[in-house]
Amino acid sequence: MDIPLSTIAVVGLGTMGTGIAEVLARAGREVIGIDISDAAARHAVTALEASTARAVERERITEEERRNILARFRTFSDLQAAAEADLVIEVVPESYEAKQQVIQALDTVVRPETIIATGTNALSVTRLAADSARPERVLGLHFFNPAPAMKLVEVVSSVLTAPHAVEAVTVLARDLGKEPVAVGDRPGFVADGLLFGYLNQAAAMYEAKYASREDIDAAMKLGCGLPMGPLALLDLIGIDTARTVLDAMYAESHDRLHAPAPILKQLSEAGLTGRKSGRGFYTYEAPDSAAVVRDALTPLEAAQSAGGRPVASVGVAGSGTMASGIAEVFAKAGYDVVLAARGQEKAETAKSRIAKSLSRSVDKGRMTSEAREETLARITPAGSLDAFAEVDLALEAVAEDLEIKQQLFATLDKICKPGAVLATTTSSLPVVACARATSRPQDVIGMHFFNPAPAMKLVEIVRTVLTSDDVHATVREVTTRIRKHPVDCGDRAGFIVNALLFPYLNNAIKMVEEHYASLDDIDAAMKLGGGYPMGPFELLDVVGLDVSLAIEKVLHREFRDPGLAPAPLLEHLVAAGCLGRKTGRGFREYARR
Repeated sequence: MDIPLSTIAVVGLGTMGTGIAEVLARAGREVIGIDISDAAARHAVTALEASTARAVERERITEEERRNILARFRTFSDLQAAAEADLVIEVVPESYEAKQQVIQALDTVVRPETIIATGTNALSVTRLAADSARPERVLGLHFFNPAPAMKLVEVVSSVLTAPHAVEAVTVLARDLGKEPVAVGDRPGFVADGLLFGYLNQAAAMYEAKYASREDIDAAMKLGCGLPMGPLALLDLIGIDTARTVLDAMYAESHDRLHAPAPILKQLSEAGLTGRKSGRGFYTYEAPDSAAVVRDALTPLEAAQSAGGRPVASVGVAGSGTMASGIAEVFAKAGYDVVLAARGQEKAETAKSRIAKSLSRSVDKGRMTSEAREETLARITPAGSLDAFAEVDLALEAVAEDLEIKQQLFATLDKICKPGAVLATTTSSLPVVACARATSRPQDVIGMHFFNPAPAMKLVEIVRTVLTSDDVHATVREVTTRIRKHPVDCGDRAGFIVNALLFPYLNNAIKMVEEHYASLDDIDAAMKLGGGYPMGPFELLDVVGLDVSLAIEKVLHREFRDPGLAPAPLLEHLVAAGCLGRKTGRGFREYARR
């Protein structure tokens, strides 16, 4: 019995086309590679020879298997070579004109039953199909780069696509070892539809000089566990490609989040398209190199924070998970810590939580029993903020309520000695509003830790227009001493991470509301196609839907962008008490412990 779709033509042998051809040939398909450029065809063959040679060296395939793979890949310069194909996948440049020419030419070459797949990630599959003589056999087959490594394949059907064509390519994708996700026809589909809005916002954040490129990228890698920061990823994808995708998305959605940031146009038109040109947001050793080299915007590695205040003792206000986690971090780094709560019993309970955490570290071999006892000895539980009278740094981690925080800062203002740095761990409230509750706003700054504080390496350092330089320098130095990575940002809603993360999560919810894709398919798409450690709905349920809604509301109020309005489905779930894992039900249901 013949393998379904046994002979497949790939039109366009650039990086993506070559990668797809390799995947197909390795899976036993006869592959017809077609490109008008003889050089591109030769390069594709060379690339396949090199990758299969490496596979033999690593004993993943035998030499005989390698010879068979190479024999299954033939290259041609004429579309007529696709006449015997069961499936044609076009991956020519991302323009309607180029793709329409290929599809219309294929109409005159291939058999009536041959399926034609477009590899577009930005253009309308429906529009491309409509110009075909047989629109029912045209669909989208969106691989991700690098195709041999990335597991996700989006199977895109239009209102014109025949179900049997969708079924055939879905079976093929699984046979290739990929994870097919069925999606409808809209710009960006699922993965890029969510990814490019986030990348666009990151570019706009950088363009506004809110944070440096290094800090934006470090924040998203360390704060969200992403494999690459957004600006480095834009350079990898190609800034011109990103602009094309965003233009197509904006034409469809008219959502300002998809309107390409002006810097993308400026860089594209200057030829600074990212790695492929040797320069984009970053500067690279050479075109197509991954090695970043120093340029005029690179921060000086030897630059030290000068003029900071001495810090030997730290006060942490609060008794919850974040407060105890921060106290643990400072005590581990050698600081004397006063952990103050509303009452001595709450403070003792918080210290007991730290003791258990340290014991787990001992059990896992991460610290000695002696170090555990030394760390615990540095923590003094207190039932009142009066114990902060002599601390050098007072840091609050109480409820995310502005009135509560302002009252606390007014109290710290009276208790703490002159020169003490006062810090808030708020993730969404204005730091300056806390500062104005004191008589010394120049001493107030934001230190946004991420949960769990002992494990997460990122601290967003948020200075207000009133924060003094020496306070900023002090907090940067302290953050480094507690072995965290500091990133600088201004005092606006969401800072870096939440301002980029939560619009992405909100857009994922909107996709479900519109019945465009399922929870499972969206989560799979972002994990497999975007390298995210968790899908958006997994993450929302972990964070808590009530917390997510509160942050969305703050972002919407601050930026007044209609696209940031919380998705109604999120509001409905919160109103129903479905808050995620902590209540046993959010976007999914969980077994109660």
